[in-house]
Amino acid sequence: MKTILVTGGSGFIGHNLTKVLISKGYKVKVLVRQNSNLKYLRNLDIEFCFGDLNDKNTLYRAIKNRDTVFHTAAVIAMWKGKEKQQYQTNVIGTRNICEVALDSGIKKFIHTSSVATLGWKNNYTLIDELSEYNWGEKLIYNYTKFLAEKEVLLTVAKGLPAVIVNPSIVIGPGDYNFHGGALIKRLKNKTIPFYLDGGINISFIDDIINGHINAALYGKIGERYILGGNNLTIKDALYKIAEIIGVTPPRYKFPSQIIKPISIIFDVFSNISKIKPIISSDIATYIGKNFWVSSQKAIKELNYKVTPLEEAIRKTVEWYSQEGII
Repeated sequence: MKTILVTGGSGFIGHNLTKVLISKGYKVKVLVRQNSNLKYLRNLDIEFCFGDLNDKNTLYRAIKNRDTVFHTAAVIAMWKGKEKQQYQTNVIGTRNICEVALDSGIKKFIHTSSVATLGWKNNYTLIDELSEYNWGEKLIYNYTKFLAEKEVLLTVAKGLPAVIVNPSIVIGPGDYNFHGGALIKRLKNKTIPFYLDGGINISFIDDIINGHINAALYGKIGERYILGGNNLTIKDALYKIAEIIGVTPPRYKFPSQIIKPISIIFDVFSNISKIKPIISSDIATYIGKNFWVSSQKAIKELNYKVTPLEEAIRKTVEWYSQEGII
């Protein structure tokens, strides 16, 4: 691994990965769209390739003279309204980059998937790499990421040396879109009045980046590796974050059975206004379900490390404060 292409280089995982790769002496090219936020890439010694996953000519140009690809690009949205964009980018775009990588003789291809491609379980049983997808087709993000994995594995069968990594909810410096950091922002702004049933796993960006790099160095072709962090109930996660940032946590539990019909109403208004809903039916589907994961395979085979939750939260909050965005 000497010369690298990072797709989605301006994203949360993408730009953090790019910075670490450069610090380790690798030559990095990033594939980004013309309208991408390049704030966290501007001062880095990298090569830019502007284009789109749906333009194979661009992909051939991006991959030229590269030996490794980190495919982090994806459309992340847990609400209705971006289904076509998610399918086109997450599924067709992944198919395109895999085919071009195979044709170009790439030596290692790391696909950033998600634990959303794995099934949920009851009774806080840990999810592992063998857990089967059981979310159905209506959760578009989950389903398109699941289909994207299938595209990767189909190309592996043709000879692509690909490894799949499955991050959980990720927090950390650089999450300017508040994906994993939404809980921190909303607690800080006092917009979470109650807690809900369910279990989540929160990981730290530094661990996720090291997991990606070690997957390229040590990962087995065609294998999945869960890159997780700390398993908590939603209540415990909110209380821990609230304690660290110095706010009062939500004291009352909202009945899970009421969330679904309320979320459908928000979906209707969202479809009309084209504005992200406060709570979508996609998010509501998670309520009451366990999403605890095991990272033992990555720990054993990739020397994966898990940062303590308190440290992860503090470093994330410090970055948000420095950036002046919470």
